[in-house]
Amino acid sequence: MKKFVVSLALACCAALPLQAYARDLPDFTELVEKQGATVVNISTTQVIKGRRGGPQFPFDGDDATQELLRRFFPGQIPNHPGVPQEFKNRSLGSGFIVSADGHILTNAHVVDGADEVLVKLTDKREFKAKVLGADKRTDVALIKIEASNLPVAKLGDSVKLKVGEWVVAIGSPFGFENTVTAGIVSAKGRSLAHENYVPFIQTDVAINPGNSGGPLFNLKGEVIGINSQIYSRSGGSMGLSFAIPIDLAIDIQNQLKAKGKVSRGRLGIGIQEVSKELAESFNLGKPQGALVASVEKGSAADKAGIEVGDIILKFDGRVVSESADLPRMVGSTRPGSKSVVQVWRKGATRDLGVTVGELADEDDKTRLAGRSGKPVEPQAANRLGLVLAVPTAEQKRALGIQHGLIVEDVKNGGARSELRSGDVILSAIVKGSQTDIKSLAQFNDMLQGVEKGGTMTLLVRRGDSQTFITLKGPSDK
Repeated sequence: MKKFVVSLALACCAALPLQAYARDLPDFTELVEKQGATVVNISTTQVIKGRRGGPQFPFDGDDATQELLRRFFPGQIPNHPGVPQEFKNRSLGSGFIVSADGHILTNAHVVDGADEVLVKLTDKREFKAKVLGADKRTDVALIKIEASNLPVAKLGDSVKLKVGEWVVAIGSPFGFENTVTAGIVSAKGRSLAHENYVPFIQTDVAINPGNSGGPLFNLKGEVIGINSQIYSRSGGSMGLSFAIPIDLAIDIQNQLKAKGKVSRGRLGIGIQEVSKELAESFNLGKPQGALVASVEKGSAADKAGIEVGDIILKFDGRVVSESADLPRMVGSTRPGSKSVVQVWRKGATRDLGVTVGELADEDDKTRLAGRSGKPVEPQAANRLGLVLAVPTAEQKRALGIQHGLIVEDVKNGGARSELRSGDVILSAIVKGSQTDIKSLAQFNDMLQGVEKGGTMTLLVRRGDSQTFITLKGPSDK
């Protein structure tokens, strides 16, 4: 009897959580019924001119043979050997309606280079769309179809979105229209390589090719993001997808609708993340902010007095927690507006007023800094394992520098540094003091002053950019 009672109690305990769990699971049916019609399928066609690849045959053949080959290899057989052909490249994506008169948001990469954009609604109607504008830096595009009384997606507030919250994606993965997938928000404000202007929403929602440009909904049925990218080694979903916050997308949409392009603020600096070692080198209490590695001459930053070695802690009153925050803050600032930049310099903060410049649509400034002429005979490797040489006057002109030492070789791991052959050491920071490097003797003297286990931070020129690199002092002192 006792055994039976225990078994019954265990069975009840096991059943109750399952029932509770089932009750707590979200129901997406109402969301899909109300908002599904606002999601569209987008197909694009790009006409490519050139010789079409395909089967090669050792004969021209008569008309009947050519017609037979065309039937079995459509689009692959040229009308005549050696004649340039036109062929069409087609791709699929998604989007969602943001106005009853036919404005649709999608990804810039969905419509990039398209000669024809076709929009298909859930009621099977199809429309040719016009691209009103596309912003590659945020991957947002605004297109328009000639229609009226269309269902409009509800737009939410991505700032209020919380990590762990349920979200739903609707799109056309691999061309399967109006596919619904769900998951949770994995992270917010995620930075991706070469994507400086978008604080991505990371989710584990199943996103695949064809979902691009489609909406990401919260449980209220509000769009809080535009599905844009996935992390994948196979080309399919691996539980790592990224969406553009709708707040950012709305700002881009308004600018595209008004003038067909996006205006962004610009300071004209090169920045890098502040590591623990760099924070110690600059006597900063903790790793934070954006370290200024280069300042473009004549830029907004240069006019404001921002210097190489400054660490930007705040921009316009907003805290710069990490370097990726700064481009977003500056980029969202109207060009010509006045802002205050708080920097950390020589152990203290100071505020600098800056008139924000404008970021050009295309970066047409390309500068090649090559190495020409032969350097002065390099010395033997120093105690950091670096073989250094003084640049010639010709090299200084080619590199656009006035002083520094060229790294000719890095031996024995170079104190496990990140230095490479061809780098130019411009200055060094020891015990919080930064000094321009002008000779081998000077650098070696500074090296002597680094205590065992201490650090030396170098400002290094690499190609067209500058970066700070921290080295551990020699252990044989």
